[in-house]
This record gives sequence, structure tokens and C-alpha cells, in this order.
Amino acid sequence: MTEPVAYLNKYIDNSTNITRHKPIEKYSMLSANNRVSSTPLYTSEQLHPRLKMTQAEFDEFHDLFEKDFDLYSAITEISDTNWRTALYDRLFTGTQKDKDKQNEFAVLWASYNPLEPEETIEIVPNMKWFVRSKKRDDEGDYAFLSGSDLDDLEYFEFDYARPFDTKEEAELWTNPLTEAVHLPAEGE
Repeated sequence: MTEPVAYLNKYIDNSTNITRHKPIEKYSMLSANNRVSSTPLYTSEQLHPRLKMTQAEFDEFHDLFEKDFDLYSAITEISDTNWRTALYDRLFTGTQKDKDKQNEFAVLWASYNPLEPEETIEIVPNMKWFVRSKKRDDEGDYAFLSGSDLDDLEYFEFDYARPFDTKEEAELWTNPLTEAVHLPAEGE
């Protein structure tokens, strides 16, 4: 992790100062007794923010990048085919935020280093809503809702759980013994 550029120090008397190095408590006893906090300024994350992507989005992005497309060709392929469904869903949702997401994508495309992808991309789990029992069974496991309608409604282990996109959808299937929970959807 990179050292911050500076530290903002706040004191009991509401004064502040900025120091280049983090104050060392044993060398500055007078100020240490009066200092309330020392906050890092311009951390690595602030200077080099990473774009959050699901694993599916990253796989599609990396594949496009490896094909040596230019940005225009990559956007065209994402928008014109069903081959890049994760990126299509990210960039073309039909909302006003599309422009911001497309700008983020363009900046990522320009700064991406395939040898060190973790510098520009953070893989986050794909989160979904599930309905599970409020209490654990005798083995310590929760039972998760499985099935698509009231005719085949059953509860099984998480591997067979039915995911929902929104909390509201999941809550339609809850009862007094179950709850809607937001969890990583593994295997998607």
C-alpha cells in the first residue's frame, strides 16, 4: 500500500495542521496529548480509484481487450451482440446513468494494464436477494427457498436457492419464519 501524500491532524482546541509524515507519538508528546485524530490525505484509493466489476463483467472486458479492439469497436460489439451480456447490462440499462458508466468504461479502457488488472479493477461478488429461514437447523445451516412458484415451493441448501434481483421481489415470498437476505450469488 502506498503511503498517503500528507496527514490532516486535528486537535482538542479545534485547530488543524497538515504534516507530510504521520506524527510519531513518542517524539511529539505535547501534541500527541492534544491531537484528536490524524487522517491520511490522498490515499492510494483516492489517487488511483479502481472500477468495481463482477467476475462476469471482468471476463468479458478482458476478452475484448485481448482481441486488440479499439474503444469504438469494443462498445460496438457490446451494444450490437448478445455475446457480452454482462457488459451490455452494465453499460446500456436505459437510464441516465448510462453516460457515466460508459465514461468510466472509456477511462478504464485507456488505463487498463492486462498484466496488472488489480490496479484498475476490483472484482466484487454478484449480489442477489434470497429467502432463507430465520433459524438454523440442527446442523447449523439455513434453509433457502427453492422453486419458481407456489406449486413447487421447497427449502433446500444454498446451492439450490432461488435468487431475486430486488429485495421487494424476495419479500413477496417471505413468511413469519423466513427473511430476505442479500448475499453473493456464487456460480453466476
